[in-house]
Amino acid sequence: MQLISRAQLAPFFAAANIVAALMMCANLWDIVTFELVAPWALAVVAVNLTAMQLARHQSITCVGRSGRRVPNWLLVGEVAVRAAIWLSLPVYLFPTFDAGTQVIAASITAGLGIGALGLVVVPPCATTWMVAFTVGVGGSLLLGRHSIPFQHMLSILFTIGVAVVGVMTVARWAFHQLKTNVDVGSQSEGASLLLQEYEQRGVGWLWQVDSENRVTYISSRMTALLGKPASQLIGHSLPALLGGNAELGRVLLEKQPFNSLEMELGTARGPRWISMAGDPIIDTAGRFEGFRGVGSDITEIRQTQERLTHLANVDVLSGLPNRGRVRQLLGEALRGATSGNVPCAIMFLDLDGFKPVNDTFGHPKGDAVLRAVAKRLVDEVGADGHVGRMGGDEFAIVITDAQSRKQVELLADRIINSIKEPYQIDQTEIRIGVSIGCAFGPIDGATVDDLILKADLALYQAKDAGRGCARYFSSELQSEQEDRVRLESDLRSAIASKQFHLVFQPLVNAKTQKLIGFEALIRWNHPQRGFVPPNVFIPVAEESGLMPTIGAWVIDEACRAAASWPEPITVALNISPKQIVLPNLPNVVSEALARHKLPGNRLELEVTEGVFLGDNGSTLDVLKRLRALGVGIALDDFGTGYSSIGYLNKAVFHKLKIDGSFVREAGTRPENVAIIQSIVQLAKSFRMSVTAEGVETAEDFERMRELGCDIIQGYLFGKPLSYDRANQMVVGLGARRMAG
Repeated sequence: MQLISRAQLAPFFAAANIVAALMMCANLWDIVTFELVAPWALAVVAVNLTAMQLARHQSITCVGRSGRRVPNWLLVGEVAVRAAIWLSLPVYLFPTFDAGTQVIAASITAGLGIGALGLVVVPPCATTWMVAFTVGVGGSLLLGRHSIPFQHMLSILFTIGVAVVGVMTVARWAFHQLKTNVDVGSQSEGASLLLQEYEQRGVGWLWQVDSENRVTYISSRMTALLGKPASQLIGHSLPALLGGNAELGRVLLEKQPFNSLEMELGTARGPRWISMAGDPIIDTAGRFEGFRGVGSDITEIRQTQERLTHLANVDVLSGLPNRGRVRQLLGEALRGATSGNVPCAIMFLDLDGFKPVNDTFGHPKGDAVLRAVAKRLVDEVGADGHVGRMGGDEFAIVITDAQSRKQVELLADRIINSIKEPYQIDQTEIRIGVSIGCAFGPIDGATVDDLILKADLALYQAKDAGRGCARYFSSELQSEQEDRVRLESDLRSAIASKQFHLVFQPLVNAKTQKLIGFEALIRWNHPQRGFVPPNVFIPVAEESGLMPTIGAWVIDEACRAAASWPEPITVALNISPKQIVLPNLPNVVSEALARHKLPGNRLELEVTEGVFLGDNGSTLDVLKRLRALGVGIALDDFGTGYSSIGYLNKAVFHKLKIDGSFVREAGTRPENVAIIQSIVQLAKSFRMSVTAEGVETAEDFERMRELGCDIIQGYLFGKPLSYDRANQMVVGLGARRMAG
């Protein structure tokens, strides 16, 4: 840019030199012989015209990446030569001039110093010129100090002084402006290239509208999507082009920035989903001039989210709504019942005699029975309600219109009779039954949790009544509630008297089949009740606020056990949703790690997807603080709850655990294999490892390993063990390593 600007100013600078030389010739015409003046004038003209052409040539050949750089000494030397040639005659003959001629010669010389304005784009050149002419004028005045009047001398010095200050000031300003323009130009060029790259290679497109929302610019990617050339889109209303989307029109009218505005768009390729963001264009006077922004085609993302949402709401084994979806359906029915004064109902169903089916015939036949049960339930309920699977051998039915209690009771009887009919599975006759607990809303409970609790109480009563029957919540069930209160009291005593202990289920590397760790599971042997399953006392502990205390004990015991094992062995444990929201959980974990001198990376905490329901900002903060300790965070039972990629992209999880129902079903259902492949690919894209739970056969193991699972857990490699048995496994592993 300096060379280009120098070439543009070169004619002015050359003309200033030549005109000043001609003025000097006129001043000396009658004083100096022609033989001296003429060669000097010709030399000045020749050197300036040559320098002007050279400047133009360099601005063409020495610009750009392939141009040869012109060194500063060459530029400065050229200026010095031109100054020396011009000053040679006046300075040399100055002592021989009369006073009047000296004044004129010094004035012309001082005036030519201002010609340095033609060099301001190259500050060293301007400085060289000004130094040369200041020295030339100063020397001339020194030689003529006795003949030049003081006032003339003062005027000449003032002229050269103003020239020096002015030229150097302009030179600094011009160089700064030139550099700024170059920087801005470079940034603009870079931005232009980035935008071009974005439009050509990215998934997005750019758009701009005027103050009337008429299109003034739109990317070719969008014109291709709309199937129209840009000439047919420019000048037309953007909301109208995008199908008259009312939401887009509303946000444009608000003249405020907007982001992630999603809309469906009809195209020749079928419906597409796009997402748009935009910012208002405001000129320097504060006037609104339209919008500019970006858009992207999110059809594939939406389809992926819909598939994951379907996965989140559907139980893979039965195809019925899963636990999370059942709760949503019950909530909707309860709101409708409250507003419409038409009761709803929730039935909880628990299969009788199903555990022996799994133990005797194996899980494949057991899963086949569960699918057959699901079909019979759907056939019996029909359009009167929604059938869902809560997990295991538990089902639920949400009845939106339960105004006729008699009809609900008849439906329960039909279900009991249908379920107890024998099942023919691979030429094997299997018989089971079902117990049903029912509660009516909002009569028995005004909230989803309350209604589920009441239906659970009724189901317990049906079990206690001999199974194969239906029971309905009533005031008589309060005794069951009292038993729950006693269980809560027993829990408090169990904490104080240390009735809990941990068991450890092995975790095996899928590639090497070597033990890499354990999952710690809590167990409770009550002095009177005997073994109390975790799914019985954990909900009570959560509801009664005891879970933080029990959870802290589990964390400490797990760390104590892991600290006694060699470094490769890790320990994983489940964290209750009630505990994960507590801000002090990272402190509890940190203290346990420090107390037992256990590195954070040897502890893994498993959370279920339910922790992300509602406002999960505090939950996410707790998880990030735990990750900062080096602790691993695994997402347990992935695919059975509220799966969404939204929270996988929070950079807190390091592992996904595939639920055992997926694993057992993969051998007979190709769609389960596809689902597991999708989960593995999803995990790998987020740099997570994958654990397959419920691996019970060698075939299951080989299949999960081939599908890309990293860690295997299940009865094939061991049931939950006491600490002593687990320690023996670890010691045996160490001995084998030493022997190897």
